[in-house]
Amino acid sequence: MANWNDPRPSQTGFGASPSLSGVYGRGEAFDAGLRRYMLSIYNYMASGVLLSGLVALVFATSGLAVAVFGTPLRWLVVLAPLAFVMVMSFGLNRLSSTALKALFWAFSAVMGMSLSSLFFVYTGPSIAATFFATAGAFAGLSLFGYTTGKNLSAMGSFMIMGLFGIIIASLINLWLASPGLAWGISFLGVLIFAGLTAYDTQRLKEQYAYVAGTDYADKVVVMGALSLYLDFVNMFTSLLQLMGDRR
Repeated sequence: MANWNDPRPSQTGFGASPSLSGVYGRGEAFDAGLRRYMLSIYNYMASGVLLSGLVALVFATSGLAVAVFGTPLRWLVVLAPLAFVMVMSFGLNRLSSTALKALFWAFSAVMGMSLSSLFFVYTGPSIAATFFATAGAFAGLSLFGYTTGKNLSAMGSFMIMGLFGIIIASLINLWLASPGLAWGISFLGVLIFAGLTAYDTQRLKEQYAYVAGTDYADKVVVMGALSLYLDFVNMFTSLLQLMGDRR
């Protein structure tokens, strides 16, 4: 991939090269654009997490969660977030950036409804403690992914394979109901989503070179926020299963 910050002048015309000030100016503009791009992703992601948290709290404390989870409607609440993710992923090229943003906020709200069940399993203080622990870990891992010079593609591919592995193991454990297997799935989940946080951050940073100045950039911001949101929430729920105090 081209080094967008390379200060060396490239030859143009009959051996003439642009001034160093022009090259550095383009590099500074690129860096400023990259910072705005990444900040937009983090803002969307953090706002989505906040919306989910508020919806989960209201849904749980208002009694709506008890009413819904006690009926077959619980499957609609549980599976709706997956449906939103699939619509956003497979409809990326057809959807406008405005529609994609609307789907992201709807996904965050429905995900909050799904997460409200955690308030009936774990104590409030343990949920809060795990949330802040996850936030600190996420910040450190994302910073590592952004600043490291090491290519994390191989690690990302390995983590994605591991993700499919724990999905299959989770489905199997629906029938086995093994506490040991559940603990192992949660432990691996923490490691896998920690690795994906660093990998996704680096991937999103590198994508900016290809989408900068295009109409596609807004879509990448929303989908990038969705990726980091899923990394955060899954790491949070995995940690909660390991260290949360049950009611």
